[in-house]
Amino acid sequence: MEQHIKAPLDRETAKQLRAGDYVYITGTIYTARDAAHKRMYEALEQGEPLPMEMEGNVIYYMGPSPAREGRPIGSAGPTTASRMDKYAPSLLDLGLVGMIGKGKRSQAVQEAIVRNGAVYFAAVGGAGALLAGSIKASEVIAYDDLGTEAIRRLEVEDFPVIVVIDSEGRNLYETAIKEYCKL
Repeated sequence: MEQHIKAPLDRETAKQLRAGDYVYITGTIYTARDAAHKRMYEALEQGEPLPMEMEGNVIYYMGPSPAREGRPIGSAGPTTASRMDKYAPSLLDLGLVGMIGKGKRSQAVQEAIVRNGAVYFAAVGGAGALLAGSIKASEVIAYDDLGTEAIRRLEVEDFPVIVVIDSEGRNLYETAIKEYCKL
């Protein structure tokens, strides 16, 4: 099924998405990779505020290449999501509703997705230049010293993703293999 959704994302919308759905996101999403996740985790451990509100937000695991003249961002392909698995359950418990990356997630992340009515999307790896075309604005909002791993606020329009793990725990990586094996 094809769906067009707005970000930030409310839980009711997240709960309507199903593994395998093609989704186009319009609105505000954030980027954060390994180093930024580590800093956010450390901030939480020390009782410090996070640089952005988690409630309803979507984090894209991505570190862009430099922007060409006249463009808001360079190539913007997804990072392997499992590198954030240590940190994701805590952020989901704080209200994060969506994550975008590539690859499988740990059992702990899958359980946190279900517990919080969230969703994990995949963006197509190797298509960073194409994905960048859906990014209309980019602004570093935290951890500028991390360079490409700084947290950015992105304004996106029809950003293409696929639901991999939905709010009920259905996992496209598992169901697709079963379907393929039937052939």
